[in-house]
Amino acid sequence: MNNIDTFVQLVQESDNIVFFGGAGVSTESGIPDFRSPDGLYNQKYKYPPETIISHSFYQRYPEEFYRFYKDKMLYPDAEPGITHLALAKLEKEGKLKAVITQNIDGLHQKAGSCNVIELHGSVLRNYCERCHKFYGIDKIINSEGVPMCDCGGRIKPDVVLYEEGLDDEIVTNAINAISNCDTLIIAGTSLVVYPAASFIRYFKGNHLVLINLSETSADKMADLVIHGKVGEVLSQIKI
Repeated sequence: MNNIDTFVQLVQESDNIVFFGGAGVSTESGIPDFRSPDGLYNQKYKYPPETIISHSFYQRYPEEFYRFYKDKMLYPDAEPGITHLALAKLEKEGKLKAVITQNIDGLHQKAGSCNVIELHGSVLRNYCERCHKFYGIDKIINSEGVPMCDCGGRIKPDVVLYEEGLDDEIVTNAINAISNCDTLIIAGTSLVVYPAASFIRYFKGNHLVLINLSETSADKMADLVIHGKVGEVLSQIKI
């Protein structure tokens, strides 16, 4: 039995699964990992992505922040990929208890997943820093320059920027989900973004599965490691 067959059998036999996913889940929907520097970034922007998408940069240079943000982080026409759809189906069948995601694109919910814990927020939610009025993604897309509220306040995406901390309640929910599951599937993440990557230490269950194109720091801890695309692996699950 190969690793994928073993994985499929493991999923079929488990009814208490939590999925922890990163950028590799959404790249299959055409959303690039914005942290990977490429020629376009170097030609078009004066600063590296990690600098632009930081709290201090947002405060000091909101125009430059939003130029990058609108150009590189908003994909309103993206559709759920194989992984998103497979996970929604597993949840509907009662096997999957939660999706914990580092992504901010809302594609898990678009695929039909209900219990989604968004560690880093969502581009679909935005709020006025002055009056806290809520705005959807269309307000950001259709605004010139820095989006402003009717009250004159600046609108901020409900996403966790570099230098900002995670929401305490969301962290607690994620840790509880990981602590109480029998099978933890970590996929499409290199486990280098903290503190999210540290949550793995709370897992006490029976089966830790890692699916990623490259090796991760947690490979040695896992019961099963599959180096490949997440969607290609999850597409093998038949429920």
